[in-house]
Amino acid sequence: MSRKAIIIGSGVGGLSAGIRLSKLGFHVTIFEANDFIGGKVNSRTIGSYRFDMGPSVFTEPHLIDELVELCGKPKDFFQYHRLDESCRYFFSDGQQVILKKGEESVSKIFEQEFGEDLDTTKRFLNRMKYNYSAVYPVFIAASLHRFRHWFNRSIWKALVRLPKYGLLSTMNESNVAVFKNPKTVQILNRLATYNGSSPYRTPGMLNIISHLELNEGPAMPLGGMVAISQTLSKLASENGISFKTNEPIISIKHSNGKVVGVESESATYSCDLVVSNMDVHFTYEKLLKGFGAPIKILNQEKSSSAIVFYWGVKRKFNSLGVHNILFAENYQEEFKALFESKTMLSDPTIYIHITSKIEKADAPEGCENWFVMVNAPINIGQDWDKLLTQTRTNILTKISKYLNENIEEYIEVEDYTDPRKIESTYFGKQGSIYGNSSNSAFAAFYRHPNFSKKLKGLYFSGVTVHPGGGIPLALNSAKIVERCVKEDFQIN
Repeated sequence: MSRKAIIIGSGVGGLSAGIRLSKLGFHVTIFEANDFIGGKVNSRTIGSYRFDMGPSVFTEPHLIDELVELCGKPKDFFQYHRLDESCRYFFSDGQQVILKKGEESVSKIFEQEFGEDLDTTKRFLNRMKYNYSAVYPVFIAASLHRFRHWFNRSIWKALVRLPKYGLLSTMNESNVAVFKNPKTVQILNRLATYNGSSPYRTPGMLNIISHLELNEGPAMPLGGMVAISQTLSKLASENGISFKTNEPIISIKHSNGKVVGVESESATYSCDLVVSNMDVHFTYEKLLKGFGAPIKILNQEKSSSAIVFYWGVKRKFNSLGVHNILFAENYQEEFKALFESKTMLSDPTIYIHITSKIEKADAPEGCENWFVMVNAPINIGQDWDKLLTQTRTNILTKISKYLNENIEEYIEVEDYTDPRKIESTYFGKQGSIYGNSSNSAFAAFYRHPNFSKKLKGLYFSGVTVHPGGGIPLALNSAKIVERCVKEDFQIN
């Protein structure tokens, strides 16, 4: 009889962990509290417009290709576009910049638009490339919490580059030391938001994100971001994984220091191991009540949240691309508001994602589907109805000014997400998107491990545990779970 594995949550980390465990011979069941699969990577159609509801930036598609190959499927099982542009940037003084991907293109644009030295930019991007390749095998693709994961040849390559990581300076300080134009620095600083952190507090090490964003550039799945969860769900089903939707797990059962099963609102299920793809804070608070939680880890500062408006716009705007940023004039004050006063400025940085630029079926002819996001603080009881109204007005005013059009006139359909919805729908503690923030030099070491040190058979995947936030890191968390399970269950 095969061993049983239960996955709590069908986000990217849960789906990919399930696939990997099924290939190890486990009989896998995935429980999902909602009526849809995919966690934050889901889709909704409003009128004639389709919207991706959650993540919008996709890098390292080879990690999905890897799962497709693991399941013996042809390469075209998962298809995606490689985008020529990383993003379009709009500054408060009216300057607009289309940033192409690749070291050569980025370096030339930084020189032409911002007066940066061509060779300086090339050296920076090259350093980020090598920093990423050095860090990846020992930090991103391995556990920080098992010594055996550290002892490999790659550790020496990573250690040799320690002085080049920027561990003792913030992301902003590292960027200011290299580039002379504040706009260049602002572009690079914004990458801290990819895991819900502040560039004025997160370590310079996080600049490795620029390798994925600028050197390699983003991709977009054929069919939109939801194609990621659809592909993983299909792979899971074809590998015999069972899904139980609309069945929230209410507790993880354990005995004598070992996981023995889970309890839902309607039944109890036995198993040999559990992988929680739920926010790690809620895993302890809701599913392991009375069990000793790692207080020091869980009490770390949380990542930011978001307010997103989904607008069906009955007009096309050629000045916008797939990814667009309208910067706040005072970037540092914006992050102070998010993390210190837990509020929002009247001039927020706005991100607009438009899949219909590539996926024509996502909007009617001559129209566009706008995913309009601003970073928001976590929910500590603010008057969100008031903040939503103010934020919507501020966003519309700013976009209308930048595009020289009254945008509200073109909005045909509308919906929104705020920190309250993120908490209630996706079970993100206080609406936090990525669990703990990276707003300290050693934040990486305060992310929860991918396994429990107290309960045998309990593992963790997803963006709230090691190695961190974003789809690629969630996929890597599942790889680490697979490695830990193989070690613990002595599977070759």
